[in-house]
Amino acid sequence: MDIPTPSRRSMLRLGAAAVPLAAFGPALAAAPARAAAAPALTMPAETDRHVRTYLAWPALSSVWERSLDRVRSDIAEVAHTISRFEPVVVLARPGQAADARHLCGRGARYAVDVIEIPVDDLWIRDFGPTFLAGPGAVAGVDTRFNGWGKAGTKYAQPFANDAAAAGILLDEYQVPRIRAGFVGEGGSLETDGEGTLMATVSSLVNPNRNPGMSLQQVDEALRTSLGIAKVIWVPGLAGQDITDCHIDCLARFTAPGRVILDRPGPGADPKWVAVYEETKRVLEGATDARGRRLAITELPGPDKRFIRGGGAEFLSSYTNYYTPNGAVVAPHFGDGYADGVAYAILQAAYPDRQVVQIAIDNIASGGGGIHCATQSHPAAPPA
Repeated sequence: MDIPTPSRRSMLRLGAAAVPLAAFGPALAAAPARAAAAPALTMPAETDRHVRTYLAWPALSSVWERSLDRVRSDIAEVAHTISRFEPVVVLARPGQAADARHLCGRGARYAVDVIEIPVDDLWIRDFGPTFLAGPGAVAGVDTRFNGWGKAGTKYAQPFANDAAAAGILLDEYQVPRIRAGFVGEGGSLETDGEGTLMATVSSLVNPNRNPGMSLQQVDEALRTSLGIAKVIWVPGLAGQDITDCHIDCLARFTAPGRVILDRPGPGADPKWVAVYEETKRVLEGATDARGRRLAITELPGPDKRFIRGGGAEFLSSYTNYYTPNGAVVAPHFGDGYADGVAYAILQAAYPDRQVVQIAIDNIASGGGGIHCATQSHPAAPPA
């Protein structure tokens, strides 16, 4: 669903409603003043050039139980794979940093560095900063992570360290910080880099994140905080997973005007099939910030009978891939036919990138994927 844009003062840059640098506080306000020509920031496409990728070292056996070591091995494999294409930084608790360095330190081309920042879990897409970029500048948005709003539910887990990590990480790299006007997670935000954002109503217009805020108010907060001109809302589904149906497991921009849509494979739960069908209907009727209708490519999931992993929370979504510089890093699940189809679709969608598929069954058992476990730090566009 599209929300009409209300009247408000905004600065138009890069085809989007961009955020003035002065909004990010003293660190940016102290930059050389250029009056009306001051640059502005917007949430870039993930395919824009990166400085590095961030990952987080899962800390708690109380969350992962006996699978913690296997999950850490998966994270090390993700780090190693991405390091073939760009530098990688892994956040780890001080007492766990040595083990992280030992397992992650085999960079293929670029360095894999471990920095000592306390974390609770691996989902840095959600609790890490969401970056904005503009001419000659980058800033980070702290989306005020609250553990997906799951206090008091079966999904509740410790998140105090994760909630603080965005601010600490931005300080570490001297990146200006802004606190968002909404509570949410990076996995709930998908942009084309030209002013269009996709999001699910279930993950953001939800009293467990933004109590008392209407859809219109959350829409305005997203556009103001992220330099976005238009939000395309799809319903999603609340209460059925820890994220309340993040968009990054459902639909992704491959380029402006082009979307990949996750289609559940054989054996999928009917409720997720219904989410796919409703999302497809909404996207087929939507236009982006520049008035373009969306070209939709479906990415079918694997057959549940043939995948290696399992369990109620297992995320068998190829759509939860990540795009480091020059590559697409995606999962394979053991269904040879579906894995091959996913490879072909992703290669066609990103013809100038190398598609690399890796096994992440242990990460997927926790309800997430490669995209959930990564966060990109964009390069500043030329001033």
